[in-house]
Amino acid sequence: MMQWKNFVFAALMLSLTLALVLKINARGMPIVRHTNLENLPMHIAEYQGQEDSFSQGVYDELKADRHVYRHYRSPQGDQIDLYVGYYGTAKGGRTGHNPYGCLPGAGWGIVENTTIVLRPNYKLQGADLNMITARKDDNYNIMLHWYQSAGTKVLSTGIEQNLQRFTGRLLYNRNDGAYLQISSLTKEQDVSLTKERLAKFASEVLDLLPKYWPEEVSGND
Repeated sequence: MMQWKNFVFAALMLSLTLALVLKINARGMPIVRHTNLENLPMHIAEYQGQEDSFSQGVYDELKADRHVYRHYRSPQGDQIDLYVGYYGTAKGGRTGHNPYGCLPGAGWGIVENTTIVLRPNYKLQGADLNMITARKDDNYNIMLHWYQSAGTKVLSTGIEQNLQRFTGRLLYNRNDGAYLQISSLTKEQDVSLTKERLAKFASEVLDLLPKYWPEEVSGND
């Protein structure tokens, strides 16, 4: 009797799963209508932005729906670099690249890897961002990076983003996402100050992102 109950339960779960998959597929794959992220302000806090670009080979490798790459400079001459790579639902919502592989490949040694908590106005419990301190010769590269989904979902790891993508696709037929990176080069004596500047700048970016989040529509629309 127990074996029969287990069989019936397994068959029921399989049927429900199949029905769910068919329902999701019937909704059609969402497509990006407006990327919007390119409209992020060129002036953030006291920093003025300047557009930049990578080589075509880099874009071919990253394969994002939208790239935003800018250098923001303060009146005092401090520079903060911003990169946003956005991936629509059709492209899986995330990149396979991250600083833990790219930095050592470029000759940077990671000397510290930690997490900081910032508090955007839509996330009262705070948002975890990854902070990396890397060194090459006498130069230091301070970097904040994270994933973002559904405009206000701030995620520090790929595992968290995969869970968000699954629930987003299941509930809302959408699992797009973005990889964000904010970095600044500095010297050893200015590492602490640079970390503070990056954290303040990242707080501004976090508050701006939901206002410029991309729009997707169902492929059936």
